[in-house]
Amino acid sequence: MKVAEALGRALVAEGAGQVFGVVGSGNFHITNALVAAGARFVAARHEGGAATMADAYSRMGGGVGLLSVHQGCGLTNAMTGIAEAAKSRTPLLVLAAEVTNRQSNFWVDQTALAESVGAVSARITSADTAVEQGVAAFRRARDERRTVILNLPLPVQDMEAGHGATSRNPDTHPEASSVIPSDEDVALLVAALRDAERPVFVAGRGSRGPGCREALEALADRTGALVATSAVAKGLFNGNPWSLDVSGGFSSPLAAELIRDADLIVGWGCALNMWTTRHGHLIGEDTRVIQVDLERSAIGAWQDRAEGVIGDVRATATAALEEVTAADGYRRETIRDRIAAEVRWRDVPYDDEGTEDRIDPRTLTIALDDLLPAERIVGVDSGNFMGHPSMFLSVPDEQGFCFTQAFQSIGLGLATTIGAALAQPDRLPVAAVGDGGLLMGVSELETVARLGLPMVVVVYNDEAYGAEVHHFGPHGHELGTVEFPPTDIAAVARGFGFEATTVRVPSDLAPVRAWLDGPRDRPLLIDAKVISQASWWLEEAFAGH
Repeated sequence: MKVAEALGRALVAEGAGQVFGVVGSGNFHITNALVAAGARFVAARHEGGAATMADAYSRMGGGVGLLSVHQGCGLTNAMTGIAEAAKSRTPLLVLAAEVTNRQSNFWVDQTALAESVGAVSARITSADTAVEQGVAAFRRARDERRTVILNLPLPVQDMEAGHGATSRNPDTHPEASSVIPSDEDVALLVAALRDAERPVFVAGRGSRGPGCREALEALADRTGALVATSAVAKGLFNGNPWSLDVSGGFSSPLAAELIRDADLIVGWGCALNMWTTRHGHLIGEDTRVIQVDLERSAIGAWQDRAEGVIGDVRATATAALEEVTAADGYRRETIRDRIAAEVRWRDVPYDDEGTEDRIDPRTLTIALDDLLPAERIVGVDSGNFMGHPSMFLSVPDEQGFCFTQAFQSIGLGLATTIGAALAQPDRLPVAAVGDGGLLMGVSELETVARLGLPMVVVVYNDEAYGAEVHHFGPHGHELGTVEFPPTDIAAVARGFGFEATTVRVPSDLAPVRAWLDGPRDRPLLIDAKVISQASWWLEEAFAGH
């Protein structure tokens, strides 16, 4: 058999089950080989969308996502989604066809492209070693949680696979081993917890693994710590009466107050970056900071004073639990009562600024939170609007919120939600996007309809790139480059096969209830004409540019 077929078979045998992509001549055979071996292929309408779908699929528990792209332009089209995945340490394998003739119009330096965004570059170099090299790339993506671009030179793909090219070690799915912290590191953490009177745990991406919530809550209960998450781990501590929800720019006033007053902050698999700490403003002047992470290079990358504990979250929390003594810490009845009454953004009073023609995004999102079923998975695009769905829409757990924001690109939200929906098929997918981001990735509306996903797409439509309007407008700058004439996005969606409704006032949401009560045989788009309103987190966000 040809190398392309042998490699496709081997990757499926290794555990690849879901592939996204756009098929061209260079990746036609490898994609068909994957499908013939049992993988499911989802054809996106743009490689950028396919990359983001694969990223979100992997994040939401689907396993290692695969992305299949044509040589040259297929890869360059996908690079924004690949950059997002690489910056987020998403286990993703990109199968990129590659020309070897530099005179070809398709030739680009694909290795340099990969390395420029922090991805790992690998290459199939011969017919005899193709399967071994392909499987090694898959395992690296899986075991090291890396985005790997595996270049597939066209001449090698078409060669006859060498003898034994499909043989593999039968033990191909080893359990990932825990990184056990040293006794010295555990002692440092235990001593800090023993001395703390107001400890706060902030759990990040590294806390989303099996058993992490249980281990962290057991340690927090023993030491009296309040618990919070970074945005990407939102939902991890749902139902915990001591949970502050998200730490950072999205924090409610009460959450910000309690985090700022902590005398110890422990980041668990969390970078404690500018978003999670509001550029450090959530860390008190005398607050001690400890980071628990797998990699020493992560310690202090954002917080100079951070002390490091090298170990995975579950193993470290479990080891510390064996050594600490019980303490009340930050847990007092008055604080628990305040958390119950004030920590959710929807419980923070506000003056509704809606008009007859435009709805307040807070009012819109609270109403949708009440309407939509609790078992949902929410994907959020970037933009001025993004704080509203991120903080006013509840999610069932950390697998119910997909936040592809490491590269801060608009236009990823719709594709994000497609990938997330395929990873969590028993939940209602809800895509929250701005008008700018939706129109940037509008071609994937066809993908939603073609796949028959019962998706709700909420468009926060202020007819502008709102972040720029509110950042530059107050300084008197001309805004003609970031404001646009009205677009009937509901009509556009109907053309793709959606049901659609336009919302200007709360009563316009009645069709949403009707759709939820119906067969949901077509996806629904809500074109919400929202007021032009600066999000509360916007000033903090622009401060980091």
